[in-house]
Amino acid sequence: MRTLEVANAHFVTDRLLVGGDLDVFDADLAGRQLAELVGAGVTHVVDCRFELDATETWAQVPAVSYRRFPVDDAGQRIPPRWFEKGVAHVLEAMRSEGSVVLTHCHMGVNRGPSLGFAVLLALGWDPVDAIGAIRSVRQIANVYYAEDALAWHHQRTRAPREQRRADVRRLRSWREEHPLDVQHVIATIRRETAT
Repeated sequence: MRTLEVANAHFVTDRLLVGGDLDVFDADLAGRQLAELVGAGVTHVVDCRFELDATETWAQVPAVSYRRFPVDDAGQRIPPRWFEKGVAHVLEAMRSEGSVVLTHCHMGVNRGPSLGFAVLLALGWDPVDAIGAIRSVRQIANVYYAEDALAWHHQRTRAPREQRRADVRRLRSWREEHPLDVQHVIATIRRETAT
């Protein structure tokens, strides 16, 4: 799997990255991050941030399609329609041969990875394999809204009740076996970006 040096993103598959935004404090670093993403083949950026909008930044790169699906990151339930719209957009983008999509939020901890998780489900991935793949490349990804994405996926696929219960149990077990101290992760990110 390809790795990036300065961009705040990680390849989960050859065509899907999850991550955080361009640096908001250092314009030079943000420019290098943007150039690295474009150089890595990113053709579509899906921004999940409610609090920021990078339309003007990405408009300077005509080769990249930028689209916002803003949602707050306040621990609330994410409605199925948000996943439906975001995943439909990503899957449409992936129809183009050679397309590479980045789903991102501010820090790359919850929203961007959660949309990436939903995309993997729509592509036929097992829920535990999907969250494991994301965490294996992006250790700070909590994917907080994975349970909401899974509920959306079960609804759209009309999964039988037994399958729904089994998937929820397996996802819960995975989280228990792979705990993440999200408060520490966020505090660390804030500390690093403040310097």
